[in-house]
Amino acid sequence: MGIRTYGTMAVDWEQRTDFDRLRRDRLARATEHLERSELGALLCFDMANIRYITATHIGTWAIDKLVRFCLLTRDGEPIMWDFGSAARHHDMYSPWLAEGNSRSGISTLRGSVKGRAESVAEKIRVELELRGLINEPLGVDVIELPVLFALQNAGITVADGQALMQDVRILKSQDEITLLSTACAMVDSAYEHLYEAMKPGIRENECVGLVNKILYDLGSEHVEGVNAISGERCSPHPHVFTDRMLRPGEPAYFDILHAYNGYRTCYYRTFAVGSANRALVDAYARARDILDRAISMIRPGVTTAEVVETFPKAQEFGFPDEEAAFALQYGHGVGLSIWEKPIFSRLVSFDYPETIEQGMVFALETFWPTTDGWSAARIEEQLVVTADGCEVITRFPAEELLVTAGPKLTVSGKLSSQREITSNLNNPRIPSEGTNAG
Repeated sequence: MGIRTYGTMAVDWEQRTDFDRLRRDRLARATEHLERSELGALLCFDMANIRYITATHIGTWAIDKLVRFCLLTRDGEPIMWDFGSAARHHDMYSPWLAEGNSRSGISTLRGSVKGRAESVAEKIRVELELRGLINEPLGVDVIELPVLFALQNAGITVADGQALMQDVRILKSQDEITLLSTACAMVDSAYEHLYEAMKPGIRENECVGLVNKILYDLGSEHVEGVNAISGERCSPHPHVFTDRMLRPGEPAYFDILHAYNGYRTCYYRTFAVGSANRALVDAYARARDILDRAISMIRPGVTTAEVVETFPKAQEFGFPDEEAAFALQYGHGVGLSIWEKPIFSRLVSFDYPETIEQGMVFALETFWPTTDGWSAARIEEQLVVTADGCEVITRFPAEELLVTAGPKLTVSGKLSSQREITSNLNNPRIPSEGTNAG
């Protein structure tokens, strides 16, 4: 077990996450990729890209506003334009930004503020001209159409910058891996609390509330979402929770997505409420087998196409084609956002294979419907690619289907809970040998 997990605080007596090194490594990697590209500079509106380059953050409320932006040129000194007083705050508390490079400036706030597109374009034009870059392509990650048009009217050639940033972020540093592992450890705890709380009558939204409380109490920065799916809602997967009550004998699966210091999780687990029928047990075993076969292949040099060859075809589990079954047998990078490179999918990986490298961090997830036509199993593990394989960093037990507390059953004359019966038969709380190694 090579990936270490620490507390969530910084301390002077133990080397944990080195945030200065984290900031230096990220900026150096972005600058290096920019220098090797055909782009003259990179303009970012995506909050994850901005954080990667500038190590600034003003709260998750701004994620979908496209109001902040930063410019990175080959001199390696990013300029940050931020929302009102946030720029002054960076001046005071973000000394890694060069003096004068934290500035007030906003974009259109999704079109609600007029006249700002031209202001953005003028700010960028001035900086490019100062550096002799006005005639070189400007890479942009995501952009509103008025800003795009304003940049073009200012004589700037706009090119794809998102592809560059995906390549920049595909490999994780030591500190990024530490933060990702810590984020997963927090979800381990959330699942333990959820497992103890689940019983007939609890609603999906109450499960979501419980998970949010546990994660925020532990120091989560942002709970992006909690999928809570139960009963007949399990197949097909709806990707959204409701106020439905859990009932005895039903499946319930969850996906917990949150961020610790910006670094995220995508982490599915499936449970049986009180008891499990044979159809669910078999579906879970099939989902686990698909996942284990994929994990066993992960090592540097293997391609995503080789891995997805082990995935079942869409038609094998009830879908007409791979697009209709997209993201059910799947894999995706995880970092400052979920769904980074590399991507594992029968829809795209055969045509666009990517080579697995040491330092990649991604999630592999599987789904399998039951023969009863309405329930299903869903499992997901996050893992770090090591020199000769991989290490799983999602550790809440998932080798076998876990049954939550439920009706009391008599076995050999002893009154036991379903959880005790399952535990005695299968030791479901104890991961089988190799759970945390590829």
